[in-house]
Amino acid sequence: MSRKRLRPLSADAGARLLAAAVAGAVCACLAAAPASATDTEPVVSRGVTIPAFYNPPTELPAADGALIRTEPMSLGLSIPGLDGRPLPGTATRLMYKSTDSSGRPVAVTGTYIEPSAAWKRSGPRPLVAMASGTMGQGDQCAPSFALEHPLTLTGDTMSVGYEALAVYRILASGAAVVLTDYVGLGATDRLHTYVNRLDQGHALLDAARAARAVPGASVTAGSRTGLYGYSQGGAAAASAAELQPSYAPDVPLSGTYAGAPPADLTSTMKGIDGSALAGALAWSISGFAQADPDLRAVVEEHVSDSGKAVLRDASTMCVGDALFGYGFAKSSRWTKDGRSIGDIIAAEPAARAALNRQRIGTLRPAGPVRVATGVHDDIVPHGQARQLAVDWCRKGADVTYEAVVLPNLGDKILTNHLVPLLTDQGDAIAWLTDRLAGQPAGSNCWTMPLQP
Repeated sequence: MSRKRLRPLSADAGARLLAAAVAGAVCACLAAAPASATDTEPVVSRGVTIPAFYNPPTELPAADGALIRTEPMSLGLSIPGLDGRPLPGTATRLMYKSTDSSGRPVAVTGTYIEPSAAWKRSGPRPLVAMASGTMGQGDQCAPSFALEHPLTLTGDTMSVGYEALAVYRILASGAAVVLTDYVGLGATDRLHTYVNRLDQGHALLDAARAARAVPGASVTAGSRTGLYGYSQGGAAAASAAELQPSYAPDVPLSGTYAGAPPADLTSTMKGIDGSALAGALAWSISGFAQADPDLRAVVEEHVSDSGKAVLRDASTMCVGDALFGYGFAKSSRWTKDGRSIGDIIAAEPAARAALNRQRIGTLRPAGPVRVATGVHDDIVPHGQARQLAVDWCRKGADVTYEAVVLPNLGDKILTNHLVPLLTDQGDAIAWLTDRLAGQPAGSNCWTMPLQP
């Protein structure tokens, strides 16, 4: 079900009206037409005005990955180069066409960055299609917006562009980067379908297609392509690797890095419930209620009025907002009978089947893959990420599995999830860069019985 962002009379009123619009996804109480490119009034999310660029047109092109529009974009962290070009590169904001999990056309936004650094290894300049980690569900949290505004801090919202470090390290290698905003994050016509396997896998592959058509881009249809992502991005990259043979065989996939991927949402929902990132559970529920009738029915039946108010409120939040607003909240307080959302879904066969359809690891991925997971990660549980590597190994995939062994840095407070992002990042980018240079990857599947 799509929604239209209501036009505010004031920033605070706009936030409340915008939150109310989300209720249509969970209680079918509001229906409206999508926003169009002809809209002139600004969309405001928690006091942040979303540029008109992010309003999708009513009519979309037929081809997946087709560009809808582009515009020059400044990077928030950039310096002038000696040759007059900005470092680390020149950015272009994108809107392109994709297909959502219901088979409907959808407009997705993102950013393409042409690096200032030369590609000095074999072959033409390659492309890395990057899937961001969790940013939130409000449009002001979009990864492309965060590249332009590394810190968004108002009285209503807080967003930090933490993926800039990985983006800039990849650009320094001479590879181009295209970053997707995912379905409904940034684009103002619908709610972001957080961790939806098909939505985010399609959006990432179509971003790679769109990058080749950006005016001035040096990447071509023959450029080797890599997929990169951690956390939510790890799931998106993993999903895209599985979907590439059937959905985007024209994308020449050379390697995929999937860090801390939430491949099994049943397990992951239990991990984030009651954690510092409990707000992400609300994003999952709202996103799936919008996209899947079976899960929508469960939400309508079992989530209390106060719980639905939480879903509406969280739907316009970024990670910073959610940490302060719903950190360590338990979903049992959002339901009518005091059971957790996970327990309710486990008891509902249709809802359980809907989440099982989101499972990553049922298909063999294209090309070599590197799966990394912190052994103490309890937010995106280590066990289910390791199981993804096992599942892929059993399907004969070329898997490099990396168990990131660190001390336990604190339960449920995000440290066990975030620190491996930083400690493994250099190795992950080096591994992916080797694949983009055409070097073969070995598989360590044979070591899985010995790996933590």
